[in-house]
Amino acid sequence: MNDILPGDVETWQFLEQKAREVFGTYGFSEIRTPVVEKTELFCRSIGETTDIVEKEMYTFGDKSNNSLTLRPEGTAPVMRAFIQNRLHALDPVNKLYYMGPMFRYERPQKGRYRQFHQIGAEVIGVENPMIDAQVLAMLHHYFCAIGIETVELQVNSLGCPDCRPGYREALITFLESRLDALCGDCQRRYLTNPLRVLDCKVPGCKESTQGAPSVLEHLCGGCEEHFSDVKKHLGALQIPFVINARMVRGLDYYVRTTFEMVTDKLGAQSAVAAGGRYDGLIESLDGPALPGIGFAIGVERLALMKGDERVQAPRPDLFLAAMGDEAAEKAFVLMSQMQRVGIRAEMDYQGRSLKAQMRRANKLAARYTLILGEQELVSGEAELKDMDQSSQQKIRLDELIARMGVLRASA
Repeated sequence: MNDILPGDVETWQFLEQKAREVFGTYGFSEIRTPVVEKTELFCRSIGETTDIVEKEMYTFGDKSNNSLTLRPEGTAPVMRAFIQNRLHALDPVNKLYYMGPMFRYERPQKGRYRQFHQIGAEVIGVENPMIDAQVLAMLHHYFCAIGIETVELQVNSLGCPDCRPGYREALITFLESRLDALCGDCQRRYLTNPLRVLDCKVPGCKESTQGAPSVLEHLCGGCEEHFSDVKKHLGALQIPFVINARMVRGLDYYVRTTFEMVTDKLGAQSAVAAGGRYDGLIESLDGPALPGIGFAIGVERLALMKGDERVQAPRPDLFLAAMGDEAAEKAFVLMSQMQRVGIRAEMDYQGRSLKAQMRRANKLAARYTLILGEQELVSGEAELKDMDQSSQQKIRLDELIARMGVLRASA
């Protein structure tokens, strides 16, 4: 787990604000859920044979012997909140987004931590493949908005409960012929969760599953038509994508459309966003039989991709340098008045020398400085110095706030 410090947090704020702007344009509203849920929620939704449930969840008992878990992902909690608060009764179509910390006990690696953060979005109540394309268009729009274009959209279809069993049997038969070449985890789970073997990162498993049957060859007519329509709509929106027939998701609730945004900038773990359809999830959690689709973005990985393109903290509009107690009191009042009208103002609180105060103004990169001393208090005027242009002008103290407002607006 890591701290996000000043100097880095501004980049995070930028990523979060852009998400609010872009998602809001597409009609999404923010939802916030607790970081702790009943363990049963994740076992029922994610799947008991997934790595997340078997190995990675932070689970504990409370004083009433309830089994609780720090949320390892965001979709299941959003669905729980959707069902519990009967949001479908307010509107048959819900577009929701969230952002916040998730928790998984996994091996830390580049851009991944045991407490990590996600920005995610969910659409509930629309089966039309147009919504799949719109969600992917919004994801593409977001990456463009934050200035990250070195990503590739990969899409696949995992079929549905009607056609997946046939693929599952074909895949199990294929894996049995190569069982000795699989790692211990894959040997253990190839019968219970064979799709996960295709996603194993162990080199031997990758090599031995080359030539595995493709899920796309086993789609039923409905799934094939749905996937064809998704691709057609993406083409109409001019969203670039590639087909990745080996793509599977680590969560059991995904059906039909699945997708990832991948990059070659972060090593082997290349996905920075991922998601898909989960049409049966809400019903399996005792909610209405409504379809859904969504995605999650790893914020740590986004921040890592931004690299040296740090978003600078806002610089002060004005630094007030005061000489003497009376001038410091006046500077303090002026600073407070300006802050209340949205002007970023700073001053020195230590009574240091003028030279030391000006060094502080330079360190903060203040746009303007104003020196207040006994003479300025008597005359009611002071020199306002433009630190960028190395120019200065006289200004009346009773006009300072109005003048700074104009200067800030014109910046």
